[in-house]
Amino acid sequence: MALMPVDDALNAILKDAAPLGEEMVALDDALHRVLAQDIAARRTQPPEAMSAMDGYAVRASDATLGARLTVIGEVAAGRPFDRAIGAGEAARIFTGGVVPQGADAIVIQEDTARDGDVVIVNEAAKANRHIRGAGIDFREGDVLLKHGRLVIDRDLSLAASMNHAQLPVRKRPKVALLATGDELVMPGSSPGPGQIVYSNGYGLRALARNEGAQTIDLGIAADTMDATTAAIRRARELGVDILITTGGASVGDHDVVKRSLEAEGTAISFWKIALRPGKLMMHGRLGAMRVIGLPGNPVSSYVCAFLFMVPLLRALLGRSDVRHIGEHAVLGRDLAANDEREEYMRAHLSTGENGAIVATPVTQQDSSLSAHLSAANGLVIRPPHAPPAGKGSACVILKLPV
Repeated sequence: MALMPVDDALNAILKDAAPLGEEMVALDDALHRVLAQDIAARRTQPPEAMSAMDGYAVRASDATLGARLTVIGEVAAGRPFDRAIGAGEAARIFTGGVVPQGADAIVIQEDTARDGDVVIVNEAAKANRHIRGAGIDFREGDVLLKHGRLVIDRDLSLAASMNHAQLPVRKRPKVALLATGDELVMPGSSPGPGQIVYSNGYGLRALARNEGAQTIDLGIAADTMDATTAAIRRARELGVDILITTGGASVGDHDVVKRSLEAEGTAISFWKIALRPGKLMMHGRLGAMRVIGLPGNPVSSYVCAFLFMVPLLRALLGRSDVRHIGEHAVLGRDLAANDEREEYMRAHLSTGENGAIVATPVTQQDSSLSAHLSAANGLVIRPPHAPPAGKGSACVILKLPV
């Protein structure tokens, strides 16, 4: 049976992946959440013309070089002046003060001299100079934050300025991770003969949390139908949106994940794809729960999660940037021809002399080598049957999370 192309596999995973419901959260809890609605300003900023400097509010036509103007009062931030500026008059004003009626310019303090109740203008005023006009930042009703946006720190300040104390955000997807394998032991223990330390879950849970998900650790299930089925049922009881399994997806006598999922009624949409690393990956639906079965090797597990779990999470969150977008780069070393599988090669990304991104794939691409995965900051994408490519050739990359 032909292997499913990577794009077809991603389309299958994203099929019917509608955004989850929404909830209101306080601004301090909205960082890195996804907006569920457009956010419009509830006020005009600034609401009135404000002084941008300390100085004197004047009529520009009066404030000529050497003019002597009578100071009739003072304007501080939060304390507007209750009189209009008339001919030959000025008002002492501080940054953030509301520009009085009649004034159309600010003469900064450094360009004046004071003689009792008279201010002497040492540099002629220009109309509208040093004044922040009403609404120069935004006006009531302006939509400044769009739905589907991942909220960053600066957005919180903007939302507060727009007079929002809360924001409507998408609910966090629940992701449960289940490892399988009799050979796995927890970090910090002393592995016995043939045992290996379990590592995949830590990176995968962090990757999911980094995308805004809640994560649940279902631990390690033994290579039996009973243990694996019990863990699958536990995920359903917890109401998770996505179940991620690692390992046990091959065809050996001890690889029981696929059989356990099917026994529970999972509709498998694909099993095995034309991808390196990650050929032994599967996807299915068990009721409302989406299932992604990842290979057990650390590199295959992480790369597949990055390529498929991350876009699914973004779709469930209603983000506007669901799919990864490749960037152009040049190769830092020669590459041999590729076979029938689309390949994602771990690579070191750097900046060349001309500003171009230089992507240098690591020499050992074995899917069990965690150290190379940790050191890499990008993936070089090689299409199926790509011909040999020399150093300096154009390529397409994906940047890994930092």
